[in-house]
Amino acid sequence: MAALMVFAATRIAVAAPVPIRLDLDEFDRAKTTAVLPNGIMLAYVDLGDRRGPPVVLIHGYTDSARDWFPLIPFLDQGSRLIIVDLRGHGRSSKPECCYSRTDFAYDIKLLLDELKIERADILGHSLGSIVAQSLAEFWPERVRRVVLISSTGASHSLCAPPPARSKEPVFNWCSEIANLRDPINPDSPFMIAWYASPPPIDEDFLSRQRRDAAAIPAKIWRAAFDQGLMDFNLQSTLPKLQARTLLIWGGKESIFLKRDQDALRTALPGARVKIFPELGHNSLWEDPAVVAAVINPFLREEP
Repeated sequence: MAALMVFAATRIAVAAPVPIRLDLDEFDRAKTTAVLPNGIMLAYVDLGDRRGPPVVLIHGYTDSARDWFPLIPFLDQGSRLIIVDLRGHGRSSKPECCYSRTDFAYDIKLLLDELKIERADILGHSLGSIVAQSLAEFWPERVRRVVLISSTGASHSLCAPPPARSKEPVFNWCSEIANLRDPINPDSPFMIAWYASPPPIDEDFLSRQRRDAAAIPAKIWRAAFDQGLMDFNLQSTLPKLQARTLLIWGGKESIFLKRDQDALRTALPGARVKIFPELGHNSLWEDPAVVAAVINPFLREEP
């Protein structure tokens, strides 16, 4: 993986970043696993300088560590990046239960114990941002700073259909997920829409994302959705989030809508906020260079 990181650093030095082509196969092969004391096997990728400041990256619902692949080349290369597959996702264990936000967060806490990392910066995208919130709320001593990408302070807009787009089907995510049956077709209209983004995304990357998501059993799609995204009251615990926080949204966000965003901003009045008007829910894929240009200086700031 050293070659991957050196190549990335070379491209970062370019004044006007160009599309970066890294080896997806090499990234996927870099995964290792840890069996945690609670019996969960968590898969993760460990990149960068082992002596550098640790940064944990937590992916979105039905994604995997690969969620962060487009952003990694633009992040500070002196950091140690711990990029996880949440339980039920990627190559991690897929138990019959338990998929609440605190279940996910406790796995991350146990992984930090396993890696002997006392404190880390936490980056979360979508569901991963909810897990990041929970980790910072319940284990604040393990968290230095928090970056929440496409996050929410509520749970109410997920069952509304996304804004209609010309010539594209409109889905109610709740009903579609409730009706999923195995085997899931990675190239179905639902899956194509699930991984749609306003700017074009590399099709090899997206097809791998869809295949991995389709490999998750339908019952785990539903469990993670019902327990991890719907069955919670974020407002009751958000006051516990005391770590310095950066909130990032795309102006074309289609999952967590304005009222979800406002609920989070109200609960975290001291948080820094960045909106990218032309980006959507997956801003870290859509324009990773500009997203990293906001994250890097935030993580470098002195306390």
